[in-house]
Amino acid sequence: MQTSLTLDTARSIDGKSLIAAGEIDLSNVDAFKQALTTIVAEAADSGETIFVDLAEVEYLDSAAINALFAHADHIDKLIAHPLLMDILAISGLTELVTTEVAPTAAER
Repeated sequence: MQTSLTLDTARSIDGKSLIAAGEIDLSNVDAFKQALTTIVAEAADSGETIFVDLAEVEYLDSAAINALFAHADHIDKLIAHPLLMDILAISGLTELVTTEVAPTAAER
């Protein structure tokens, strides 16, 4: 059974964003990898910066972390749900990518 995941891209004055919502795991990581690969290629062609917004993602597995590591050199900022911060720090991804904690619903 595939886990629920939605992916969207957005362009702003700051650059190009990949926005994910749901959970990222082995059942849907290929779609996440493809979206990352596409946004990296588009940004390389246009010279834009890349932001990955995981504010609405409460779970990701090692396959998703590996996908982020594979593109870490191209990601300018990662916005992460507070639940993800420990795993991102333990994995070392926060050492490679500027990471910001997304505000919770109460903080918005």
